[in-house]
Amino acid sequence: VQLVESGGGLVQAGGSLRLSCAASGSILSIDRMGWYRQAPGKERELVAAISSGGSTYFADSVKGRFTCSRDNAKNTLYLQMNSLKPEDTAMYYCAASINYDATGEYDYWGQGTRVTVSS
Repeated sequence: VQLVESGGGLVQAGGSLRLSCAASGSILSIDRMGWYRQAPGKERELVAAISSGGSTYFADSVKGRFTCSRDNAKNTLYLQMNSLKPEDTAMYYCAASINYDATGEYDYWGQGTRVTVSS
């Protein structure tokens, strides 16, 4: 499975961005997908996740501002980010799991797309 993120960039506080993650390869094996982010000097954190059935999870810091969806026909995962704050500045990574319920881990990772929010 290969994951390629896009959609990052520079945006002013209060603005919006939509990140995309295109999956290719053995995509039928993908179960849960997620978005992580890592800011300079900080640990990587889970921002949002979505199961194969469409159930979603969001970190408290982004609830009400971010939404996550997946288009199985296009093999693409999305992260819509609204009301962006400077503290959302980070490298955002897409991740995919084959059997998350059993392992609790993500097996595949993208290279990341950078999001910078100016104040």
